[in-house]
Amino acid sequence: MIDIRTLDLAALNSATKYPPIFTYHELDPKNGNLLDEVTAFTGDVHLTEKVDGTNARIISFPDGSYILGSREELLHARGDLILNPKLGIVDSLRSLADRITPPGAGIRVHYLEVYGGKVGSASRQYTGDLTIGHRLFDVAEIPLNVLDQPLASISSWRENSGQRYLAEDELARLAKTEGVEMTPRLATAEANTLPRDIDGMLAFLRGHLPTTRVALDDGAGGRPEGIVLRTSDRSVIAKARFADYERTIKRRAKR
Repeated sequence: MIDIRTLDLAALNSATKYPPIFTYHELDPKNGNLLDEVTAFTGDVHLTEKVDGTNARIISFPDGSYILGSREELLHARGDLILNPKLGIVDSLRSLADRITPPGAGIRVHYLEVYGGKVGSASRQYTGDLTIGHRLFDVAEIPLNVLDQPLASISSWRENSGQRYLAEDELARLAKTEGVEMTPRLATAEANTLPRDIDGMLAFLRGHLPTTRVALDDGAGGRPEGIVLRTSDRSVIAKARFADYERTIKRRAKR
């Protein structure tokens, strides 16, 4: 039996953090422009909407206990009298965390985007009434013994793909079973049909996602952030954001 009161919370926080997703076209660190080099995909590529909110975690254990966190820190444990109100994450996710099925063993982490409300400058694109929502975008299963390692080793393990993420079909089944909405699935494309040029990718984005599919009310502005591209087994994943392509094309036109 796991007693979360005795866990090394720094180790837990590190082991369950979500890794960064790199851009489909490489990003130039010097000026933020996109470069011509693209992420290499093979086979089917699933396209999902990238929602512009804040990354959140539900970290659950076999005994039904759980901890809620933001991208960087842990915020609340089941039964706590005091909670961290940061970005509305706990208020948005606590009822879901209370009802989801605990893992049979180890640690399961649901990764969700909490959006709308007052979450970031893009919130008005999803709501005109300060409504807040959430969408599931990934689930990882993590063995408990990872927490026995030193923090540096845990970080290295995480950054070298140590976390085991559910494949697309597994994720869809879990979301249906738990009754939680996923980020919208837009299409499945063959890797060799993905645009390799920057202008072509912007047109691709506009064609697949002209407006957000996760608006929370009629007052939403509707501008989407972009698309996440991922293989069925999640071995390759990348993001393509409208703002990156529009900025790069605008700067190139001024040369």
